[in-house]
Amino acid sequence: MKRFITFLTVLGLVLSLLLPYPIAALGVELGTTDSSSSEEQVFKHKKPLEYPTLSKAKRPEDAGFSSKRLKEVDKLIEGEIENGFPGAALVVIKDGKIVKNSAYGSAKIFDKTDPLTHPQKMKTKTMFDLASNTKMYAVNFSLQHLVSEGKINLEEKIQYYFPAFKDSADDEIKGKGELRIIDLLHHTAGFPSSIHYHNPERAGELYSQERSKTLSMILKTPLQYEPGTKQVYSDIDYMLLGFIIEKITGMQLDHYTENHIYKPLGLKHTLFNPLRKSFKEKDFAATELHGNTRDGVISFPNIRTYTLQGEVHDEKSFYSMDGISGHAGLFSTTSDLAVLMQVMLNDGGYGNVKLFDKRTIDEFVEPYDMNPTYGLGWRLNGDSSMEWMFSQYAGKKVFGHTGWTGTVTVIDRENNLAIALLTNKKHSPVIDPLKDPHKFQGDTYSISQYGSVISAVYEALND
Repeated sequence: MKRFITFLTVLGLVLSLLLPYPIAALGVELGTTDSSSSEEQVFKHKKPLEYPTLSKAKRPEDAGFSSKRLKEVDKLIEGEIENGFPGAALVVIKDGKIVKNSAYGSAKIFDKTDPLTHPQKMKTKTMFDLASNTKMYAVNFSLQHLVSEGKINLEEKIQYYFPAFKDSADDEIKGKGELRIIDLLHHTAGFPSSIHYHNPERAGELYSQERSKTLSMILKTPLQYEPGTKQVYSDIDYMLLGFIIEKITGMQLDHYTENHIYKPLGLKHTLFNPLRKSFKEKDFAATELHGNTRDGVISFPNIRTYTLQGEVHDEKSFYSMDGISGHAGLFSTTSDLAVLMQVMLNDGGYGNVKLFDKRTIDEFVEPYDMNPTYGLGWRLNGDSSMEWMFSQYAGKKVFGHTGWTGTVTVIDRENNLAIALLTNKKHSPVIDPLKDPHKFQGDTYSISQYGSVISAVYEALND
C-alpha cells in the first residue's frame, strides 16, 4: 500500500510539472522551440503568402531563358567596360525568379580627375543614385498606395492642398487655380522642365537652398505654357507631388516611403540621404567627378567640388530639397529594385504585404491620349520613339522609367518579366565643358542608351 501511495504521489508531482506547459508542447510539435512563441506567432507562421515572392532560378532555362544567350548580355556589357565605360549592375526577373543579378566594372575609378590606383569594384549590393527613377519608386508608389486606400483623388485641385498656389497678377500664363494632381502626373500642368532653384543667377527671386522655403518658391513658379495644351516633362511636377504626399500623410517623403513602402517589403537599401543612415561612401557607385561643377565651368553658392558618392547628384534635390525630393534623391540596389518591380508584376503586393491594387496600376499605366508614351508618370513603350529605352522587342504595354545618372527599369506584365540596368555613366569626364557641360564621356557608349542591353535580354528569352 505504501508503495502505491508513493507512486500516486510521484505521479501527481510529475503531472503538476507538466500541466503548465501545453503551449510549449504545441511549439515543439510545430517545430517552434522558442519559449516566447505565442498563438499569434504560430498563426503568422501558418498564414499562406498572398503574393508571389522572388526566389533565385537554379538555371535560366527554368524561367524560359537561354544560358548561352545570357552570356552574350555579359559580353556586351563587358565589352563596354573594356572600352572605358565605368560600371553597371543588371537584374532580370521572370515568373517570380531572379534569372540574373550581375555586376560589371567599377563603382569608382576616379577621385576628381585622378584615376584610382585600385578602382572600387562594382558589386551586386552596390547602391546607385536612381535619379528620376525616384519619381516612380517613391512618388508613384506612394500615390498608388494612397489611391488604393482612398486617401487621395487624382482629380483634386492642387490649390486644395496649397491655397497659396495661385496666379500672380503679373503672370503671363494663368490657370493655376484649375490645375489638378493628374495634370502634374501627365506633365501637362504648364511648368517648365526645370527651374534652377539652387542657383541665384538662374532662379532670380525663386532662389532657395532651404527645403521649407523651396516649397513656397515652387508655389510661386509661373507657368510657361497654357495647361493642357502640350506636354513638357518637368521635375517641378514631381517636386510638387512629393509635397502633396507630405501634406496628405503628415510625414516627410523619406519617412513615409521608407516606413510605409520599403520597410514592409523588407528593403534595407532603398532610401534617401543614405550617408546619414549608417551607410558609407564605399557602398555606392560614384557619379560626377567634380561635384556639380561640370569639370569646373559651373559655380553657385555652396557647390560641391569633390567626387560624388552616396550623395544625390541632382542639384535641386541636394541643395534646395535637402536630398529629399519627389523628382530625385532615392538610392537603391538591383536586389531591392527587383522586389519593387515584382510588386508591379504581382498587381500590387509582395508576400503578405499589399501596397495597392491592380485597378490602380492599370490606371497609372494607361496610355495618355496626348502622348501614348506616357501614363501617369510612368513612361510607356507607346511607339517607336521609345525603342532606345525599351528595345525593339518590348510590347506597347511595357512601362518603366529612366534616370539621368544612368538607370533604367523596364516592366513587362504580359511576359511577367522585369529588368533593371543601373550604371554610373556620369562617373566620367565631361567631353567639352565649355561647348556642352552636360555631355559626359560615359554618355557616348551604346549601353548608355539602354535599349541594346534590354534587347539582348529579350533575345535571350526568345531564343
